[in-house]
Amino acid sequence: MTRQSAVRLSTDIVVIGAGQAGLSTAFHLKRLGLEPVKGFAILDGAERPGGAWQHRWPSLTLSTVNRIHDLPGMGFSESHEATTPEVRANVAVPRYFEAYEGAFGLPVFRPVRVEAVRESGERLRIETDVGEISTRGIVNATGTWETPHLPHYPGAERFSGRQLHTRDYQTAEEFAGQHVVVVGGGISAIQLLDEISQVTTTTWVTRREPDFRNGPFDDDAGRQAVALVDERVRLGLPPLSVVSVTGLPVTPRIEAMRERGVLERWPMFDEIVEDGVRWSDGRFQRADVILWNTGFRSSLDHLAPLALAGPEGGIAMSGRLTTQVAADARIHLVGYGPSASTVGANRAGGAAARELTAFLALT
Repeated sequence: MTRQSAVRLSTDIVVIGAGQAGLSTAFHLKRLGLEPVKGFAILDGAERPGGAWQHRWPSLTLSTVNRIHDLPGMGFSESHEATTPEVRANVAVPRYFEAYEGAFGLPVFRPVRVEAVRESGERLRIETDVGEISTRGIVNATGTWETPHLPHYPGAERFSGRQLHTRDYQTAEEFAGQHVVVVGGGISAIQLLDEISQVTTTTWVTRREPDFRNGPFDDDAGRQAVALVDERVRLGLPPLSVVSVTGLPVTPRIEAMRERGVLERWPMFDEIVEDGVRWSDGRFQRADVILWNTGFRSSLDHLAPLALAGPEGGIAMSGRLTTQVAADARIHLVGYGPSASTVGANRAGGAAARELTAFLALT
């Protein structure tokens, strides 16, 4: 739907974001009987469907991505691309999301960028780049892609080479002939380290000793990981990263990296200098590129006027699957804390839809 038509919008529930979490929530809202547009609407800042998937690096294909989780009611396996392992994820998943929006008649207005959410009597006022929207409740599903985390280290401004974040990465070939310092201990860091190390020299740096996990990540391990993150957000603490809870699974790809000597890990450097990085013990590594795979933060700046964050920087959450903001039951966060995964977002989308519609007496 057009962004201009969103200017006149007054609806019961607004879903902010049309990625996995937002589409899952919208599916459940419609299944609960809410009428599209009048009962609920989705605002998406992107110009086309696909959520953050449309921005992934080109070398991430269906054969290298961890997994594409099905949205409720329509499996990814039903799409043509699912049978072609080498198709790019940033092509296949957006097509799947687009087909999903059409199949269920989901009212997505795009591109509409949400700038702020404010109190407006008993309702909430959403300020966007095309005007104001009035609603009774919000399910926020903005994810993290728009807020990359770039830690500051002494001397960063003096570095004469390139500094990039995960979201800036395109291909390993652009680094050929250059030495790349890869920073980070997550899955993305490992994937990019693998690619880049096959075309040029690399140094791998992490803040903590990497936690490699042998054996399958079974349902019990998954429940334990979710419980740890769940406990933190119920206390109003900032969520932990997924890898800090689950560890890195040892795959054939990681075994091959070990054999190539790529996984020789160094602790975090103490200083960035003009032509490289330096440790406190005097060790120096010349570098042309520093690639920061240091994660993302939840994209929640537009909710700042509501003063939801506590003294620890997190938002205290409640509800069955920890999607409800404890301080304001009109607001749910999906894709935050324990639901910050594609499979977690699916379950949380259903829980948020049911709890919010019940609170607003819409069902």
